[in-house]
Amino acid sequence: MGVKTEIVHCYRTFLPESQGGLEQIILEVAQNTAHSSVVTLAASKADYSVGRRAVPVSASKRWFSVASCCVGFGIVANLWRHSASVFHFHSPWPFGDLAYLLGGRSRPLVVTYHSDVVRQKLLNVLYYPLMSCFLARADRIVATSQNYVASSPVLAKYRGKVEVIPLGISEEEYPEPSGDLLAATERYYGRDFMLFVGVLRYYKGLEYLIRAAVEQPYRVVIAGKGPELGRLKALANDLEASNVVFAGFVSDEEKVALMNLCRAVVLPSHLRSEAFGVTLIEGLMYGKPLISCEIGTGTSYVNRDGETGHVIPPANPTALREAMGDFWRNPLKAKRVGWKGRQRYEKLFTGEQMAVAYQKLYRDVLNSREDMQTWRK
Repeated sequence: MGVKTEIVHCYRTFLPESQGGLEQIILEVAQNTAHSSVVTLAASKADYSVGRRAVPVSASKRWFSVASCCVGFGIVANLWRHSASVFHFHSPWPFGDLAYLLGGRSRPLVVTYHSDVVRQKLLNVLYYPLMSCFLARADRIVATSQNYVASSPVLAKYRGKVEVIPLGISEEEYPEPSGDLLAATERYYGRDFMLFVGVLRYYKGLEYLIRAAVEQPYRVVIAGKGPELGRLKALANDLEASNVVFAGFVSDEEKVALMNLCRAVVLPSHLRSEAFGVTLIEGLMYGKPLISCEIGTGTSYVNRDGETGHVIPPANPTALREAMGDFWRNPLKAKRVGWKGRQRYEKLFTGEQMAVAYQKLYRDVLNSREDMQTWRK
């Protein structure tokens, strides 16, 4: 790419308004790819920058949201005006598909396919024709694991242009908590607790985590906010699960402190909406053993059963309780498994590896477009 190549990431939400794992991954790629920016929707129209490398963000006003699909037609004009060399959309986002078809002007398109639509079955029937048109227009479709390629009926239709690029994170993006913060966090939560970090959504399986924690000798810390918070607090209260602590939203520094102090990282997601699980990579990075469920997605690629942690049946409080109990009763085993996890992180899941793979993909897409134009002449 001898000329300036501008990569524009497009997703329905972004930092700082929304702080989920997917937003973090988009920032990771954008910060490590030259001339990258983000187009998104937000509560109000704004232009700003985020991250240590000041990634530019252009947010159009979000008009409303339906079934987690954010809508705001200002983004269509934003895409139309943009000088992007490649649009990189993160899917599923039905309105994003429409926005590209209306405003993308057929420019090169990379789609990272993060998840099948699982919950909204009726809406998915209506969405399917739009999604099919959008994916057919994509130059490349990226899956985050071979597991998801093998199990997704949607990706099966596009095998010829699907590539696998695992998610990755950079250790230098995470702050080092101060001694005072570590001490304060330990005073409040203790140490050697089981830790969940993430947005509290329906597919995270947190009700099973709470049921598994009842009358156990260790604490379970649930860090994050989301639409399930009220229901989960009520469940913990009804079950008298006094060892379950809701930390609410935590800053990056607080999250690192919790990671340092916990015994194991737990991601009990029980539905395929959980395609990968950034918190699992964070657990590997901090040398913590993992507990996750076998749901046929990338979570079981990140967490290798018997090597980096336990992979258990989904929606099974008994299996979850046994897995947490194993690491609680065997601290040396937990450390040994966590050390293997750190090795797996360094081998497969660094942000640099992910960014290099995407840079190559962008070059390949542009070269393919140039070759096609030359052939037509």
